[in-house]
Amino acid sequence: MITYNRADYTRMSLARLVETADEHTRLWLWHNGNDAETLAVAREFEPHFHRFHHSPENKKLAEPTNWLFQSSEGAYLSKVDDDCLMPEGWLATLRDAHEAEPRLGVVGCWRFLEEDFRPEAAARKIQDVAGGHRLMRHPWVEGSGYLMKRGCVEGAGGLRDGESFTDYCLRLALSGWINGWYFPFLWQEHLDDPRAPHSLLDDDEAFRSHLPLSAATFDTRSLAEWDARLRQSARELQESPWQAHHYVGWRRALRRLPRHFQRMLARLRGADRNGATR
Repeated sequence: MITYNRADYTRMSLARLVETADEHTRLWLWHNGNDAETLAVAREFEPHFHRFHHSPENKKLAEPTNWLFQSSEGAYLSKVDDDCLMPEGWLATLRDAHEAEPRLGVVGCWRFLEEDFRPEAAARKIQDVAGGHRLMRHPWVEGSGYLMKRGCVEGAGGLRDGESFTDYCLRLALSGWINGWYFPFLWQEHLDDPRAPHSLLDDDEAFRSHLPLSAATFDTRSLAEWDARLRQSARELQESPWQAHHYVGWRRALRRLPRHFQRMLARLRGADRNGATR
C-alpha cells in the first residue's frame, strides 16, 4: 500500500488490509509526504508491516511500486490503494486462480458497484480459464487490489519512467499474459465512489476536501460530474475490446479521438459557465 494524506481513509483501508491478509501474505507500506495525522495512522499499523518506508517527498506511483517489485521475494505481487476496502478472501481466490492457470498475469478485484454491471456488454469478455476459474478479460485492471505473478516482473521489469500501471499491464498483455477482473467480481469498496457505503463524498464541499486524484487529473469540478465519470468508466471497461492490439498504434489513436473531443467540449462548457466565452 502507498499512503499519502487522507488519514480517515488510510485508517479504514489499512485496517481492512490487515484483516484480509492471510498467513501467506507480507505487507509492505510506503508513505509519501509529511502529513502528520496520516503518518501517525501508518505508524499505528507498523507492527503488521514486513517493510515500511517513509518518503518525505511525494514519490507517487513508480518508485514505490518498483521498490516492492525489486526488493520483495514473493511469488506474487500486489498493491492496494489507501482508498479501497478489500473483500474477505480476495487473496486466496486470486492465488488459486493464478496457480491453476500459468498464463494469468494481472488479475484484479472490481471497484464498481453491482448497479454498474451490464451483462449484455460484459458477456463477450467473460472467459473460462484453467481450474474452473473465470475472469472478465481486459488488457489492464486498476492499480489496486490486483494479484500479479512475479514472472511478469522477471520478463518485463518494473514501471518505466512516465509509465502508468495501465501502460504496464498493456505491455504485459501484448507479450502474452492474460489480464482481467476475476469473475464473479470480487468487489473492493472504492471510498472515492460517492455511492460506496463508507465514502465521505456526500456533497460538493466534501468532494473538494477529499478530491480524488483522477478527478483532479480530469478537471472534474462537482460531485455529480465525478459520479457520471465513474459510471461511464464502468460502461467503457465492459464494452471495450479485450484484445490488447486495439489499444496500440492507429487503433489507439482512433479510440482516443472521441474522448479528446469530449474533454474539449467539457472545458468549453466550463469556460462558458464562468463567463469566459459568450
